[in-house]
Order: sequence, then C-alpha cells, then structure tokens
Amino acid sequence: MDLSIVISVYNEEESLKELVSWIDNTFKNSKYKYEIIIVDDGSTDNSWSVICELSESYPINAISFRRNYGKSAALYCGFELAQGKYIATMDADLQDSPQEIPEMISILEKDGLDLISGWKKKRHDGLFTKNIPSKIYNRTARWVTKIKLHDMNCGLKVYRKEVVKNIEVYGEMHRYIPYLSKNAGFSKIGEKAVIHQARKYGKSKFGANRFINGFLDLLSLWFLSRFGKKPMHFFGLIGSLTFLFGGGTSLYLIIDKVITQSQGLKYRPVTDQPLFYIALTAIIIGMQLFLSGFIAELISRNSGERNVYKIKNRISNKF
Repeated sequence: MDLSIVISVYNEEESLKELVSWIDNTFKNSKYKYEIIIVDDGSTDNSWSVICELSESYPINAISFRRNYGKSAALYCGFELAQGKYIATMDADLQDSPQEIPEMISILEKDGLDLISGWKKKRHDGLFTKNIPSKIYNRTARWVTKIKLHDMNCGLKVYRKEVVKNIEVYGEMHRYIPYLSKNAGFSKIGEKAVIHQARKYGKSKFGANRFINGFLDLLSLWFLSRFGKKPMHFFGLIGSLTFLFGGGTSLYLIIDKVITQSQGLKYRPVTDQPLFYIALTAIIIGMQLFLSGFIAELISRNSGERNVYKIKNRISNKF
C-alpha cells in the first residue's frame, strides 16, 4: 500500500459521495495504490449509511464511534488502521483538495521530510471568525513550538508512516501534530501552500471556544513536552524556592526579634507581623507544590493508555 488517506467525519452526509469520488478520480490512474480510512466520529445524521454504501465501490476501511469523541480520537484510530507508506489527512467538508496530495508527497520525498503541512494561504472563511484568530493562533504556536509553519492546524497534511505510528494524538491535540512529531524526534517538517475551497455544505463543527481551548492545549503540550516525564523538575523547583523564601523570611523575623529583645529594645511579636503570615503561607504552598511534583512523578511512571474508545461498527475492504 502506497497511500492511506485518513478522514474524520462528523455529520457530513452531504459531502461524502463527492469527496470520495474526488479522491478516486485523483488516484485511480496514478502510480499510488491507495486506501481511504474514514472514521465516523459519532455522527447523528446518515453519514454511516453513506459510508457503508460507498465502501461497496471504493477501497474504504471505516469505523464508527458510538459517540462523538473528537477529531483527535478519530485521527488516532485512523492512524492505527493506516497501512500506507505515506499517510495523508484531510477534512470531509470539501475544503481540502486531494489533488494537492501527489505534489506534497513529491516534496516530502525530494526534501527528505518527515511530514509536510498544507498552508491555506488564501482562506475562504470569515475575516473576524477565522482569518484573524487563525493568524494570532499560528503566530503564538510558532513562538511556542519553534516550528515555522504558517498554518499548523491545516487538516491537509502528509506524513511518512513511521511518524504517525510513533505519536499519540489525544484530547484536542490534533491541532499540534507537527509539535507532537517534533517531540517524537521527527523534526524535518515542511509546508506547501494549498488551495482552500469554500465550504459547500453545512457549517463548521467547531465553535468559538476552539480558540480558548487551542491556547490552553498549546500550553499543556508545551508543559508536557518539557516536564511530562519529569514533573518534579517543575513543581519541585518552584516548591523548593517558595519553601526557602517562607522559611528564610520566618527565620529572619525570629532572629530580628531575638536580637532586638537581647538589646532591651522594644520589639514587636513575630505573630503580630503580616510578613510572618505571608512567610507561613509560602512554606505551606512550597510543601504542597513539592508533594504535587512527587505525586505527579509517581503517576507519570505508572500511567496507562489514554486513548480508549468504543467502536460501534467497522468496515474492512481488501481491494
């Protein structure tokens, strides 16, 4: 198998037939032997019925979730099923063109890249709902991840097989697959400007909260990449510094009182000074942070699998 095309679907019954036909017309006479892997992410419309119908005529492997788990879960399961030398991902809303994929593979091979990401240079979305927020998001992502991509969240990407088999996409981390790949040791990342189609059917499934969630996920991913395997280095360091500040301040107040008292001067009781309670609070917080780091260290060393999803139906084709 040369190419696996992984597609996450959620309530896209209107676009599926056109999308699959478009993919087939692109690759049926090409040099690439391909398969289409569709993950129905708990659709509530007739998407699964359409997928079943299409699987009778096209090389489709598909699974259906019992409920909506999110795009990351769908991609994770799609990557598990993929057998191609190259793995492409694209959205099901007809805004990504499969005709871009052959050239992306050529660039991947020629430049020795691990993955190549699409760049929707000219977007057909709302200026204030997607264009401007996307620019802000991508600028922040470049600054945090140090990966020079103009459009990290573009759904159209092509990977070498070993990349997707060595990363774990969970939560809502599908936005940061290039960063996950980089952290897994696949740092040869490129991009290609691609044509962005206007949405033909339905409306976007992602609400305004994706911007806040995306920022929080980026912080989480940055923290996990730096301290995921060594949380004590973060919590332990901050906890120790906080504890030392509180302990040092308390010691200073006690020594100052003893010296003042020994000289027969009027002194203020330690417990009457606000600084003492600030120091006491710092000691308690420092101890809690240190213990948090210790517990997090134990959890990280004994954590199990995070990706557990219930599959309702499955289609396996051997074309």
